[in-house]
Amino acid sequence: MSLIHLENEDFNSLINSGKVLVDFYASWCGPCKMISPLLEEISNENNDIKIIKVNVDEHNDIAANHGVMSIPTLILFENGNEVKKNVGFMPKEDILNFINN
Repeated sequence: MSLIHLENEDFNSLINSGKVLVDFYASWCGPCKMISPLLEEISNENNDIKIIKVNVDEHNDIAANHGVMSIPTLILFENGNEVKKNVGFMPKEDILNFINN
């Protein structure tokens, strides 16, 4: 569907409808750099999920509000509600299972 790099958008309105995967990352984080192209592929291949990348250095308030203490952290939201959370790198198939199961 779409991959959004959070800048000035309203985070809560972005996660408010449908299935949304949020990637909390930092530009200096090695595992974050490894997962980023996988998320790009998934966003290009799937029309039923929105993926939002949130830089924890720029949006530490949002990260803190969602209990992010390590990166990368992926949080799946459905209609604004947190459904599940995963910390650390995952291969593409595991990310897809995380989203779909």
